Amino acid sequence: MAKIKKQPRPKAITPKGFRDYFGEEVTQRSEMLRSIAGVYHHYGFEALESAAVETVEALGKFLPDVERPNAGVFAWQEVDEHDPDSNKGDWMALRYDLTAPLARVYAQHRNDLPTPYRRYAMGPVWRNEKPGPGRYRQFYQCDADTVGTASMAADAEICMMLSDTLETVGIPRGDYLVRVNNRKVMNGVLEVMGLGDDQAAKDNVLRTIDKFDKVGEAGVRELLTKGRLDASGAYIDGVGLSDDQVEPVLAFLTSKADNVAKTFENLRAAVGASKVGAEGIGELEQIGDLMAAGGYGSDRIEIDPSIVRGLGYYTGPVYEAELTFEIFDEKGRKRQFGSVAGGGRYDDLVKRFTGQEVPATGLSIGVDRLLAALREKGRLSATPTGPVVVTVMDKARMADYQTMVAELRNAGIRAEVYLGNPKNFGNQLKYADRRNSPVAVIEGGDEKANGVIQIKDLILGAKIAESATLEEWKERPSQFEVPRGDLVAKVREILESQG
Repeated sequence: MAKIKKQPRPKAITPKGFRDYFGEEVTQRSEMLRSIAGVYHHYGFEALESAAVETVEALGKFLPDVERPNAGVFAWQEVDEHDPDSNKGDWMALRYDLTAPLARVYAQHRNDLPTPYRRYAMGPVWRNEKPGPGRYRQFYQCDADTVGTASMAADAEICMMLSDTLETVGIPRGDYLVRVNNRKVMNGVLEVMGLGDDQAAKDNVLRTIDKFDKVGEAGVRELLTKGRLDASGAYIDGVGLSDDQVEPVLAFLTSKADNVAKTFENLRAAVGASKVGAEGIGELEQIGDLMAAGGYGSDRIEIDPSIVRGLGYYTGPVYEAELTFEIFDEKGRKRQFGSVAGGGRYDDLVKRFTGQEVPATGLSIGVDRLLAALREKGRLSATPTGPVVVTVMDKARMADYQTMVAELRNAGIRAEVYLGNPKNFGNQLKYADRRNSPVAVIEGGDEKANGVIQIKDLILGAKIAESATLEEWKERPSQFEVPRGDLVAKVREILESQG
């Protein structure tokens, strides 16, 4: 008889580019998203939850150039129910962001939705890209968009709401800046440079502009002309523009002044006679006036010509929220935390479905980066607090312990009964420690007979155990005997004392 080959066990490993989130991480994210949703709702935006899966056709910019459309997205082909053996089924994909689904939803339901349509959405997105440190294939986004109005008031409102959101979740004023620019102004600069229809050269110029904060004015000049040596000594070829062509770019990048009026004056000089450039400056002036009227000064939101976002995506104002406080990188060097949110006006996205231009503007917050920033600022607890644990001294009296935990829960206190093997009481306390429980409740046979319970302050007990002498331990007891009827009051008192 042939020997039956054992089926190999599956490996318990996380797929490459993905990660698991436990306990407090999930709670912290949920609480932050709830705070953000509160701001969005306060501004009059409505929640939208769209499907996690879209047709590849609806995602649009990821339509396949090859046989399988998997560049950038996780995609698969549905089986055609009428012809299962054919290759005619629709291509489906996990959503890449939350904006493309919004365009599809608006195009599909526009007759039933108010105009403008103001929505916010929160949830995971998936990108089939090479993972790296801190770069995952699944992550959360948190968006808010206004669809159906060309008014600059919509863009100004998004920027003001972004400012309010950062302060609400715990980034204080002075530790962030929302920076605003306009793609039309940049297009005006490209126009006066005389690049004509050379889209590759235009894209190279925009990418170089995006490096201004790293390489400075001299570095941008070198990158746009002959090239430069980078920090490692490697030579980077330049775009090959003439000095005369580069001047409008440098004038544009250095146009930011101490006051916004001077900034606009400098921008006008940079775009020269370009009509689209002048239109972009006019839009920035409107946004600036509206924000000033709302009480948002340059300490919170400022016009910054160096902001470049979405080369083939945004059509007007663009904005980015940057955290300005310093952190230490993995090599111990000081650096600013950087961007945690961005967005802009995209007036062509819905047009793909309807054939008609539908103006839209919106923002997206990088949830994981914002959570990391809050941890850096100490706005999130480093040590999570677990539930109060009611220990089990007698399995036959489980109903008594369930009554205790019900009393605590009804009083709004997070609590649980120990459900493991109660034989070893030490293991119950070890369990409570692993759960970071603040309090343990103990009721043995003697306590039951005397109508009392023991309540142990586990946080204080751990602190005393670290350094206290026997005399100090006696003076600062961490375990209290109280009447059974005082269970809730004493637990609450201890929790409040723990802060």
